[in-house]
Amino acid sequence: MRTTTAASTSQHESEAIAREAQKNPSRFVYPDDELIEKPFNWAQMRRLFAYMRPYKRQLLPALIVLIIVDTLTKLSIPFLISYAIDSAIAPSNGMDPSLRMLYIVAGTVLGLYIVQWAANTYRIKFMSMIGQRIIYDLRADLFKHIQTLSFRFYDKRPAGSVLVRITNDVNSLQDLFTNGAINVLVDLLQLAGIVIILMFLNVKLAIAVMITVPIMFVVSTRLRRHIRMAWQDVRIKQSRINSHLNEAIQGMRVTQAYAQEQENMKFFDKMNRINKASFDRASMMNQTFSPIIEVTSAIGGFILFWYGSHLIQVGAITVGILFAFAQYVGNFWEPINRLGTMYSQMLIAMASSERIFEFMDEKPNVDENKESKQLPVVKGDIQLDNVVFEYEAGRPAIRNISFDVEAGQSIALVGHTGSGKTTIISLISRFYDPTEGRVLVDGHDIREVQLNSLRTQIGIVMQDTFIFSGTIRDNIRFGRLDATDEEVEAAARSVHAHEFIEKLPMGYDTEVQERGSALSMGQRQLLSFARALLADPRILILDEATASIDTDTEIKIQHALKTLLKGRTSFIIAHRLSTIRDCDRIIVLNQGVIQEQGSHDQLMDKQGTYYGLVAAQFKYM
Repeated sequence: MRTTTAASTSQHESEAIAREAQKNPSRFVYPDDELIEKPFNWAQMRRLFAYMRPYKRQLLPALIVLIIVDTLTKLSIPFLISYAIDSAIAPSNGMDPSLRMLYIVAGTVLGLYIVQWAANTYRIKFMSMIGQRIIYDLRADLFKHIQTLSFRFYDKRPAGSVLVRITNDVNSLQDLFTNGAINVLVDLLQLAGIVIILMFLNVKLAIAVMITVPIMFVVSTRLRRHIRMAWQDVRIKQSRINSHLNEAIQGMRVTQAYAQEQENMKFFDKMNRINKASFDRASMMNQTFSPIIEVTSAIGGFILFWYGSHLIQVGAITVGILFAFAQYVGNFWEPINRLGTMYSQMLIAMASSERIFEFMDEKPNVDENKESKQLPVVKGDIQLDNVVFEYEAGRPAIRNISFDVEAGQSIALVGHTGSGKTTIISLISRFYDPTEGRVLVDGHDIREVQLNSLRTQIGIVMQDTFIFSGTIRDNIRFGRLDATDEEVEAAARSVHAHEFIEKLPMGYDTEVQERGSALSMGQRQLLSFARALLADPRILILDEATASIDTDTEIKIQHALKTLLKGRTSFIIAHRLSTIRDCDRIIVLNQGVIQEQGSHDQLMDKQGTYYGLVAAQFKYM
């Protein structure tokens, strides 16, 4: 998308749009994207820096030596030049200038500069390597954690909002770990050394030139909270843009089908301007540190030469000492400036780390406890005992659902949209936990067993099947990673997927694009069938699994399923009622309660809700 309009927008217009977003946030705000009103949290920064702990054996020896070398060289050079001025160029004791002494000092200073350059070069290279490892660890931990989070977490967050935490927010910490943290130690050590040397050279002059430091500290302290909140706001705006982009790209076909490109562009343009206004505000506030330091440095310089000249006239200091003071004061403000920049960097890191640790601290709604047991290989008996479930408090999706299923039975769930069919199979798979009641598998309450031991015994084929980037073979093998090529092909043959796979350019080794966009919806569902069957689950769930398959293929799959479902407990959701007539039991749901249940023939004889659904469907066929 192009944003030429945004480029020409004035600052006032951007701010006006930002104010509009604050007044009417519903179109611009996602549930998790709110400013976190906290003071600067040093405990959280320690938590962030804890990621350096695994590398302390590599860090400490090298960095201690490098930091000491860097600091000593920087502190020694002005002192040596001062000595050269007073001893070799303009001796204050009346002796003649010494060219030999000048050469010795000059050579020593040159050697120190070379040592300093070598130490800095190695330190930057070394810390870049360690910093990238730390970022790798942090991103891996975050991704590992979000995979443990329950469906409720993803229900209320757009995919783009989650994505930006793993990418943008983690990336914003790179400078902190590659340079920032170590530079702080170097600068603090250098500052301490400069203050000690200045006090040693002349206490009165040292106090005079540093009188502006407290003023600068007070002013910068007032700014830091606003800067932190400003950068956090930038992260939130960027997260919203990423979320909208993810949604817009996935919904591009719908956008083009309804010719809504211009409306979509207008909305994106507004979000883009809001983001620009937020970034401009944060950047402007961030830039206030440098002018403050420059002004205080200029005032300090004026005091130095005014008061220093006076001290020379009265013989309290030499020209060399004044020169050393000038060098040290210049070197004093340099790390102060870097620390100011570093503090701004830490504020940015704070905003990002708050958002990262917000996800890291998120607890799964569905979780294991320490007493969770390994679920043994199950027969497939399933019981729902007075189950109530609410997606939102006070609005039950199902109410007082109870039924028993014997191992090997096939159960069909029928009902209008929103009747609770998918909710029931989500509870059996433990994607959610019941609000009330219990779900039992072979007599085990599934809240008391390890999730992995439960889900590895359940196979699910959904209507909106997901195909990963990779080969056809890899997508089928996702059901059981240790399956052989022969087993993969056998599963594909069982569901009649082998025929279309063989016609692909590379057969089973054909690369499919993201979400399998090169395949038809029916072909994707066949692959999902093969994937689930390869897993050889004890419990098989088919959620509208044949909705996008043509009638001829569906007939073939029905024949295959008679063999494949034998000995497995199965739950089938299908709007094509002809596909479930052979199920052992049909459960008819209406507004979250069981209205009737029985076999196909029993329900047809009853002439109740199921009879009406069948009659209505065949009427319009």
